Amino acid sequence: MKKRLKINGIIIFLALILLVLFPAVFLRIGKETLWDEVAEIFGIAFILLGQIFRASSRGYKSENSGNGHSLIQSGPYALVRNPMYLGILLIGLGIVLALFNWWVAVVFLCIFIWRYLFLTFKEEKKLLAMFPQDYRDYRQRVPRLLPWPAAVLQKDVAEYLPLKLPWLKKEIGSILAVLLFVLLLEGLIDVKSQGIRIYPGEIILSLGVIILFISLIIYLIRRTNNQEKDASSKSKNTL
Repeated sequence: MKKRLKINGIIIFLALILLVLFPAVFLRIGKETLWDEVAEIFGIAFILLGQIFRASSRGYKSENSGNGHSLIQSGPYALVRNPMYLGILLIGLGIVLALFNWWVAVVFLCIFIWRYLFLTFKEEKKLLAMFPQDYRDYRQRVPRLLPWPAAVLQKDVAEYLPLKLPWLKKEIGSILAVLLFVLLLEGLIDVKSQGIRIYPGEIILSLGVIILFISLIIYLIRRTNNQEKDASSKSKNTL
């Protein structure tokens, strides 16, 4: 197991212990305000969007990196240089928004910056050694982690987030595990603090967000398949 995964595992394990021992300190327990409900919906949306980023960037990298011998500058890597880390950031913020007190977001961001900015500096040093000029040009053109809003709106979302069913299947276990954990815990907190009457409404809102993202996933997969067919047809016509 990679050292990075071990450290991440230790951090998650310690966080779970603190959560079990002091739930009232970390979790957003009590009567919900409108802002809390909005945060929960955005939290679920961030979790799903982060999972799409991870599936897209991992799958795209595995098919286009040439086992690490090619510098990828298209797909999700045309939006940010570290789309997998952006996915992790979105998932983490989503969990915080859905479940935790607001100050936990600050703690999470501090831990994220400590962990992942250090890793990106290390990885960028390696890429500079492998692709000196290409990576310098790429680094000037594409932001490290947070995309430029103007860049997001320039192209169809499928050009930045290509997706294939096999890529999604590899991530489906983690997607379902995180989503079910958040929905179950959030539901239990709401029932405990406000009674069972609040739960049907929460389920309907959550399902609405999930259905929207399923529609997005279907769209991305179809667009990616169509783009590949078009590229293949153009290649045959050229020959």
